[in-house]
Amino acid sequence: MEKRKKIEEERAKAEAEARAAAEEAERLEAEKEAEEEARREAKKQKEKEKKERLRAEGKLLSAKQKAEQARLAAMRQQMLAKAGIDADKLEEVVKPKRPVYDDRKKKKAEFEERRRKAEEEHAAAQAKAKAEEEARLAAEAEAAAQANVADDWDAEDWDEKDIALPGQKEEEERLAKEAAEKEAAEKKRHEQEKRAAEAAATFEAKKVARAKLTAEKPWAKEAKAKAAAKAQAEGSSSEEEDSDSDDESDSDSNEDSDSDSSDYSDSDSSDYSEDSDDVREREREERMRAAKAARMARFDKAKALRSPNKLRCPIICIMGHVDTGKTKILDNIRRTNVQDGEAGGITQQIGATFIPKESLIERTAQLNKGDWNLRVPGLLVIDTPGHESFTNLRSRGSSLCDLAILVVDIMHGLEPQTIESLNMLRSRKTPFVIALNKIDRMYDWKENTNFPTQETLALQKQHAQREFQDRYDKIVIEFAEQGLNVAKYWENPDPRTFINIIPTSAITGEGMPDILQTLVDLCQNRMNERIQYVPAVQCTVLEVKMIEGLGTSVDVILINGKLKEGQTIVVAGLEGAITTQIRALLTPQPMREMRVKGSYIHHKEIEGAQGIKIVATGLEKAVAGTSLLVLDAQDDEEELREEVLSDMRGVLARVDKSGEGVYVQASTLGSLEALLEFLKSDAVKIPVAGIAIGPVNKRDVMGASVMHERKRPEYATILAFDVPVTKEATLMADELNVRIFTADIIYHLFDQFTAFMEKVKKDKKDAAANHVNFPCILQIMPNCVFNKRDPIIVGVDIVKGVARVGTQICIPSQGYIDIGKIASMELNHKEVKQATAGQSVAMKIEPKTPSESSRLYGRHFDHKDQLVSRMTRESIDSLKESFRDDLSKDDWRLVVQLKTQQEKALGETI
Repeated sequence: MEKRKKIEEERAKAEAEARAAAEEAERLEAEKEAEEEARREAKKQKEKEKKERLRAEGKLLSAKQKAEQARLAAMRQQMLAKAGIDADKLEEVVKPKRPVYDDRKKKKAEFEERRRKAEEEHAAAQAKAKAEEEARLAAEAEAAAQANVADDWDAEDWDEKDIALPGQKEEEERLAKEAAEKEAAEKKRHEQEKRAAEAAATFEAKKVARAKLTAEKPWAKEAKAKAAAKAQAEGSSSEEEDSDSDDESDSDSNEDSDSDSSDYSDSDSSDYSEDSDDVREREREERMRAAKAARMARFDKAKALRSPNKLRCPIICIMGHVDTGKTKILDNIRRTNVQDGEAGGITQQIGATFIPKESLIERTAQLNKGDWNLRVPGLLVIDTPGHESFTNLRSRGSSLCDLAILVVDIMHGLEPQTIESLNMLRSRKTPFVIALNKIDRMYDWKENTNFPTQETLALQKQHAQREFQDRYDKIVIEFAEQGLNVAKYWENPDPRTFINIIPTSAITGEGMPDILQTLVDLCQNRMNERIQYVPAVQCTVLEVKMIEGLGTSVDVILINGKLKEGQTIVVAGLEGAITTQIRALLTPQPMREMRVKGSYIHHKEIEGAQGIKIVATGLEKAVAGTSLLVLDAQDDEEELREEVLSDMRGVLARVDKSGEGVYVQASTLGSLEALLEFLKSDAVKIPVAGIAIGPVNKRDVMGASVMHERKRPEYATILAFDVPVTKEATLMADELNVRIFTADIIYHLFDQFTAFMEKVKKDKKDAAANHVNFPCILQIMPNCVFNKRDPIIVGVDIVKGVARVGTQICIPSQGYIDIGKIASMELNHKEVKQATAGQSVAMKIEPKTPSESSRLYGRHFDHKDQLVSRMTRESIDSLKESFRDDLSKDDWRLVVQLKTQQEKALGETI
């Protein structure tokens, strides 16, 4: 009985242990599944966030973006075909995928091996436990049979009856289920290994293709290096994601079984989307470079077709100081009167005049007597406003001007702007001749209309010839001081080292035949290669104008090539490049200027060099002073648009919009550059914080008003050069306290702003005078004490510094007590505002507070105490801002000395 009871207890204990082990196994399994589920959810959330981030960054391609990519690829193929590159040799860009390194494969294999061994060990332990349990039960049954107990309860034959232990059925079902799961997992693993092998083969094939692409495209190497660096930076996080993916691949659900492959493809697609922007940008840059190279190659090919027998019109620029007679010379050649219609008689825009071959022969007939080999079709003369626009146009590299005329007033010699023009010509190595104008201003000059210079000089009286020679010699010396050799053109010993001087008179026409013939001879003989006609279009926009009945037009200088009606042109605009079609090609009548209104000649096509008015739609925002390009079938429109905007971007980039300064507006890009150069010069030095081209509108006023927020109200100013101001802008300027200065002459604009700045400076000084203390040390003369208290009137010697009315006076030897401000001073019985070191003056010091009123000469101080000016931070700042130029270096040293002494005595930092 006791044995049976003991057996039952052991059996119950074994069942409890088995049940506890099963529950523990179930708990561990549940925890493992919960952990894997949480990991899967975290991974899904992470992938979701990653896709959202890529979508926000624009790196996740939509259907529209894919269509755009396909369009760009088609354009690229077309461009490569036009450029003569075999497109078949180039392959499409392979999506850069993250390579599967050997380390990851080994880790995965090791993980599978460890898991398989753990399962085998678990199954062996369970089988061993089952065998031990069966042996133990058999031993107990045999012992019970031998006991031969006669109880009814023990009458059962235990040897012949199968014993069904509690929980045994469930344990067998669980083992069967584990065996089935193991078999399914093994099958699944084989399938995944097969898929991985296929993916690896595909990846290797694409890797070979990508390597081939890398060899063909230099930028692919950079992209690959960038991707490798990014993969290395991601490091451990990437490995964790891969191990998570490996774990999920062995779980129960079908969704998890595919997670490894889906993660692989998602990773690849995200990598591709991240690099796709760089790839597209590289493709675009490569396409632009190829298009530009092809365009320049076509230009070089056209340049090679030049011939000495076909010359274009030389382009001549007239330069010089204001009022030297530049436009008057042109008026005389044309026999027109343009200058009287200009503001102040000063040229403010660039005008172009074509002088045909017939007119040249006619004007020079008296000089060459009909014996002249003229091979150029004419001259194209550009009258520039001073020298600035010539600088701007030349700086664009368009080689607009072939030869220059430097006009010098014989009565004034070399003036500042003339010297600047001279230096600019020398720096750019531009050939030029000198027109010594206004020879008719010589005393008792006898006028000989349109005579050559030598003939008219020979007809003058002796004293007129002597005066001319004296003035000529002085100008020769002035040119020599600038490092130039000059000589009269008929006395020139060597044209290669001596500059030709041609005496002229724009009023009488004397010397005009000489200047025309000299220009043509120089161009034909010494610049033949430069003026050979090139059948490729080179064109520069001079002005943008409205013509009644025709609309907006642009005045251009066509240097080389041919323009036709109906051609597509690209020009720079205020809001981007403008692509439009030529509606009409107009030229002024010969010997007329483009700026002068009148009837125009219509052309179907026209060759350079010519001044042309182009009528087309959409030119309202075109920018003067930029290049004009023709869009041919072989050209890339986007590349041409980038090219025409490059000049304008260069000008706009010269202004620091984050700084402090005035707002500048002009009618053309050339005028704007001229104004910027003028304001930047050492003589002017006006800072600029904003620029614009065209009429002044509300947006410009708001841009200028920013200076109020930057605490520089004097710079809340718009300098508008030769542009109208809209009514709305005027009203807003009054509201925002923005001043608008307008002028048709650049120098008048400067004068207006300078006068305004002087007024602002004076107002600042007047406002600061109430609380500024000039540095001074005073010594009271003991026999010159006229009043001892309120006000104190004494005679003083100025020991150091500057004593000025309004300065606060204190006494250092008496603990820096204040006695009042200087109210007035007299020097030799005459009132003065200030006195300097070494002078003796009678000074009246008025108190400003009750404590100062109580100060008494003889009690609080006497002639032994020095009087000094009180130093405060406010006073020192005012001195620096408004009176910096009024103090010498010694005065500033005295400021430092007094400040230091006061700080030491009072123990306070100023």
